[in-house]
Amino acid sequence: MTREELQERILSILEHDFEFEAPGLTDNLRDDHGFDSIDAIELLGKIETMLGFTLSREEKEQAMSIRTINDILDYIEQIRSARQS
Repeated sequence: MTREELQERILSILEHDFEFEAPGLTDNLRDDHGFDSIDAIELLGKIETMLGFTLSREEKEQAMSIRTINDILDYIEQIRSARQS
């Protein structure tokens, strides 16, 4: 899956499941969209489903630094790359 395809899927999830309106890739998820820790846990579950595997505790802890949609995309690419190595 390319970054563009990932972006489309993540934007779709955020718009449909979290009711984001016109999210920008550099928007602060918390400040601009009211994204909270419960939302983050739910999003990680959706990312696991999308990737087809369960994230390790360490991988989930890495998600704590996510602030923007670009961060989400970087996070997914990093995990996929590490798993393929």
